[in-house]
Amino acid sequence: MRQPEFWTGQSAGVSLAAAILSPLGWIYGATVACRSRFSQPYRSRAKVVCIGNLTVGGTGKTPVAIEIGRRLAERGARAVFLTRGYGGNTKGPVFVSLNDTASRVGDEPLLLAAVDPVIVARDRATGAKLADDNSYDVVIMDDGHQNFSLVKDLSLIVVDAALGFGNGRILPAGPLRESVRQGLRRADALILLGDGSSPEIVGSALPVVRARVVCASDEDWAAKRVVAFAGIGRPEKFFATLAAQGAQVVETHSYADHFVYSPSELDRLKKRARAAAASLVTTEKDFVRIAPAERDGIERLRVRVVFEEDSLLDGLLDKVVPRTLPPQTP
Repeated sequence: MRQPEFWTGQSAGVSLAAAILSPLGWIYGATVACRSRFSQPYRSRAKVVCIGNLTVGGTGKTPVAIEIGRRLAERGARAVFLTRGYGGNTKGPVFVSLNDTASRVGDEPLLLAAVDPVIVARDRATGAKLADDNSYDVVIMDDGHQNFSLVKDLSLIVVDAALGFGNGRILPAGPLRESVRQGLRRADALILLGDGSSPEIVGSALPVVRARVVCASDEDWAAKRVVAFAGIGRPEKFFATLAAQGAQVVETHSYADHFVYSPSELDRLKKRARAAAASLVTTEKDFVRIAPAERDGIERLRVRVVFEEDSLLDGLLDKVVPRTLPPQTP
């Protein structure tokens, strides 16, 4: 979804809009608190690691989940991703296959499947039961901090360091899914992604692991002319990443998160790129939503998350899958 200006703006007008909607936010927050208190979650035989957040929009949960999956694989864990499959039409529980499409299972599951098996289930408890039936020892939830159908062994909150928690108000008055205090009370640590530091995070007693997004491909983007397009939570982050790689971003096109591209829209974008004598480039998440027959002439920027406090992250993962070998010294 595209975030309203009053979720982050400071002017009198936007502050008034947020204040008017605040009572609805209190009600929304109360429903989350009620579900948290009275739910009867399923206790999976597998350890459950939840990669969640407190706000709506793109904070980087999926890239973080992918990197956590890699870290657990290095420890010998037999892990499976568990996700709702937003944007897909299947209710699950079902394993994602090589032939699946974003229209069926959603875009994020297709990205996760490059690392570990993926279960899509709108009812996360039934998804965990499917994981148990297949003898997985770790379930990695991509999103789900406000889902109370599963007992979690490790809850990591991903925070966009540049935005923090916006205006600090709950939907629809602000970007929060619940109050910061309430959400952090159930968390084990914070993953602060990008540059910046929210005041609420500075005052938190939780461990904070800083992380950043880096280009994962070997392709050289320096001085390359590109027309960039993205349908993610914050398209401007993608455009900024391209520029940071040295690309000459001559034109940008932003779409709603999980946007489904029609052949005519893609043809229009390709014509814009040809007219600008530039390459047409998008995100990995957008790329998997594009039909294979329409991908010709479109490049993707591959990224991955790098953690800056390896020892702190390792200590958190030790609670789930203890290391069998001591960490290597340089």
